Amino acid sequence: MIENYLPVFIVIIVAVIFAAAVIYSSTLFGPRRPNKIKTMPYESGKNPVGSTSERISIKYYLVAMLFIIFDIEVIFVYPWAVEFKKLFAATGIFAFFPMLIFLIVLEMGFLYIYMKGGLNWD
Repeated sequence: MIENYLPVFIVIIVAVIFAAAVIYSSTLFGPRRPNKIKTMPYESGKNPVGSTSERISIKYYLVAMLFIIFDIEVIFVYPWAVEFKKLFAATGIFAFFPMLIFLIVLEMGFLYIYMKGGLNWD
């Protein structure tokens, strides 16, 4: 049984070795000419303003959570919707209930974001 997975393990080992070789070779052969500007903290192409211990608005995290929730929803709902007719034909209404529970849990995340004011853009 394990011999069936041997090619998969070989591909994973080769991929890890290749990735390590590429990363190591870039540090080995890459130019190293540090100066004041290159060693300065990078902040979206702008000069850093203020200290690094400033508080970040909660809306930043709420928008990130909104993005993740939407991604998870699309990743799971789209394939389910494509195959729904086959699932419904095979299992009847029981094909709908697991996705309903999944969507209710995700919508609780949307409700949390709404209650915290993450959808207000003022």
